[in-house]
Amino acid sequence: MDSKKIDGKQRSNIKIGSTVDVVQKNHQRTGELTEGIVKRFLTKSPNHPHGIKVQLEDGIVGRVKWVHS
Repeated sequence: MDSKKIDGKQRSNIKIGSTVDVVQKNHQRTGELTEGIVKRFLTKSPNHPHGIKVQLEDGIVGRVKWVHS
């Protein structure tokens, strides 16, 4: 069952501990998504046109495309 997804370009939509889909730098061409839980923010600004950059709990770094609600 797929939950509603929120855009990951606004930092206010993302919380530490949120489940998100990110695109890693090496997957930008394919757009392959990786699901994980946000550990910390790497983007300081309140928004970013390509998605807020975060580090996931498993150490993966990527830009948030979707936040699971």
